[in-house]
Amino acid sequence: METFSLTGTLYAKMIESGAAKLNLSRVVVNELNVFPIPDGDTGDNMFMTIDAGFSSLLGESTDDLGLTSKRISQGMLLGARGNSGVILSRIFFGISKGLEGAATADVRKFASAMEVGVEESYHAVQTPVEGTILTVYSDAVRYANSRISDHSSFEQYFDDLIKELRESLDRTPTLLNVLKEAGVVDSGGAGFVYIAEGMRDALDGISISQSAPAVSSQRVKAVNTEGFTKDSVLKFGYCTEFLLRLQTIKVGNVSEFDENPLIDWLIANGESVVAFREGSILKVHVHTMFPEQILAHCHEYGEFLTLKIENMMLQNHQATIRNNYTNKKRPHKKYGIVAVAAGNGIRDTFLSIGADAVVDGGQSMNPSAESFLDAFSSVDADVIFVYPNNSNIILTAEQAAGLYPGARIIVLPSHTIGECYAALSLLDLSSDDPDIIRDQCISNMQSVRTGTVSKANRTTERDGVSVKKGDYIGFSDGTIYSDAATATEAAIALSSALHAEDYGVLLLVCGSEADPDQSEKLKEALEHAYPLTEVILLDGGQPIYDYILILE
Repeated sequence: METFSLTGTLYAKMIESGAAKLNLSRVVVNELNVFPIPDGDTGDNMFMTIDAGFSSLLGESTDDLGLTSKRISQGMLLGARGNSGVILSRIFFGISKGLEGAATADVRKFASAMEVGVEESYHAVQTPVEGTILTVYSDAVRYANSRISDHSSFEQYFDDLIKELRESLDRTPTLLNVLKEAGVVDSGGAGFVYIAEGMRDALDGISISQSAPAVSSQRVKAVNTEGFTKDSVLKFGYCTEFLLRLQTIKVGNVSEFDENPLIDWLIANGESVVAFREGSILKVHVHTMFPEQILAHCHEYGEFLTLKIENMMLQNHQATIRNNYTNKKRPHKKYGIVAVAAGNGIRDTFLSIGADAVVDGGQSMNPSAESFLDAFSSVDADVIFVYPNNSNIILTAEQAAGLYPGARIIVLPSHTIGECYAALSLLDLSSDDPDIIRDQCISNMQSVRTGTVSKANRTTERDGVSVKKGDYIGFSDGTIYSDAATATEAAIALSSALHAEDYGVLLLVCGSEADPDQSEKLKEALEHAYPLTEVILLDGGQPIYDYILILE
């Protein structure tokens, strides 16, 4: 039976099925990685983004297409991770704009909304690159829309869309040399193909249980209880999050309920408050020493749909806020600093040299836009400078900046922790002009060189270097300089290629997999090779990268 009218209920099923289809293949998408190290995360980022969109419906069904698409879009905007996730969220944001006010849609209406998705996706990036998900999606929309007739069904539309998605994806290596060299197609484009195939399955009535396990953005995480022992003293309070369904029996007419007094009460009795209302549902995030008081007060207005309370000393929350948290308000200041880092050593270093908040994240573990919003809300400042420290996180930080009304957010284009380290070390906040500070930070970032050592996960030839699977490679700014049997050898060769002798300081940041004894020997070897360069050893604890060399 063909479908000629799209409802909110059906659209929700299509999004759910699209997320499930991607979930089945996200490892395949992750492996479409142009760089020969185990840092591919496009599939994960896209899945968590679209899954956040579906989960935002909260099991609440509505046949109103415009409302459903708006809720999905809002969830995806907040849950967006990585460049591919941000672009995906902007695609569905555009679709939502095109469907605004539409209770249902025919194929032509939906096709028009898909075109708005193209426009929004290209606006998501400052310099659009062809041969990516942008091209794959826009090619497919153009082709499918050109084939619409007065008798077109949604099944026919998606058949045309998927046909061109696949063909455009196959063409991506001809548009990007980096894909051609690696022998892969664009990973973001591949992820969208799976999403579209899942959406098409829903039109045929294929249930989610036939495609993949139940989809949920609430992932079960192992809790490391060592961070809070029987002798510990609670310093940082509890991160408390919940969804509250306002109840008529408690507040009267829900549509006339004013949530602002409740939000003001939360601000007066907690920290890092993020609260907003969506229909009859109030979403709340708050840091508090007394979660039971927060819950008791809010319970007067409705019933809880979800509830999460985490001891922040266990550091399981995405935004790691650890500078002198008390149950008192932080003093307001003109400037604040938010940085991204993975590894306890790096996080502690950034906090010690000026960061107010550190968001957990890095390569293969990109934070969501909502994680940045949590961090922004914890920093009581007029202007907040943000260091994403990864090229795949900058877009997410910028998206979060656009969603946050509480301060001016300046996202600095930091691609490495080395650039952040240099910028924070030399940071001067004495100027009243934040643009002057921004320009100085960018200048300081350019004074440092960062190199990285990691194990190769496949054999390839790149940048004139023969890379063997299982070897260690040294690289900087996307260029491979060395391949060796051990991480130590690769690091020594990399330091030579980066001319470490020209720098006064070499900060050797050791990863979670680095052997402590070998790290000490590496430090000694570097000191011997570069007697005029001070070598400093730091236990960074970062994943993926055995060593990070910061030269300044």
